[in-house]
Amino acid sequence: MSKRQPTGFTPATTRFLSDLRGNNDRDWFTANKRRYENDVAAPALDFIAAMDPRLKEISPHFRAIAKKTGGSLMRVYRDTRFAKDKTPYKTNVGIQFRHQLGKDVHAPGFYLHIEPQDVFLGVGSWHPEPKALARIRDAIVDNPAAWRKARDDRKFRERFELRGDSLKRPPRGFDAGHPMIEDLKRKDFIAIEELAADEIYEAAFAERVSRSFAAATPLIRFLCHSLDLAF
Repeated sequence: MSKRQPTGFTPATTRFLSDLRGNNDRDWFTANKRRYENDVAAPALDFIAAMDPRLKEISPHFRAIAKKTGGSLMRVYRDTRFAKDKTPYKTNVGIQFRHQLGKDVHAPGFYLHIEPQDVFLGVGSWHPEPKALARIRDAIVDNPAAWRKARDDRKFRERFELRGDSLKRPPRGFDAGHPMIEDLKRKDFIAIEELAADEIYEAAFAERVSRSFAAATPLIRFLCHSLDLAF
């Protein structure tokens, strides 16, 4: 049997996601699972494999793992145990490249999100657990110049915008008059770059993503150093 040739994302990828949004039930998904495997999972795994050497050029400590389960491709199945929305499947593609010591989606990392009309790159740490969040805040207080240099890096800010949730009031133990108070109030240390929806179809998409991830190096390095993680 000949080896399957790598393929990229195609309009069939987003077409499946659109169809799934309108038919989010187990019977429909079971009947269309081959479409999911061929049009969504296969190109996602090819993209992850293509990112592996590129990610290593940015940092040897982040992992691109091209596996159907337990790798960089996030599960299509939703955890509905505590959710009001009981639809069983995610209607987006989520790909996360975590630090080798990161155990979950809250660890510092790089992320690609694909929905039919909502494609973006994410970098940083989303909802870090309390101890990690405290260490990041302490790092900002202890070395504000390093934080400003990372936050305001020209190449980074040309592509990315800092987003995420913030506290309405200063976190406990931090002076409301601190010059970095708006950053200290952050609950997320993430940045987003919005992409055109059809960019995912380009042959050089992995290279385009890797350039953006490389531009985010200052933020990721600061977060890693804050958490005593190698970069």
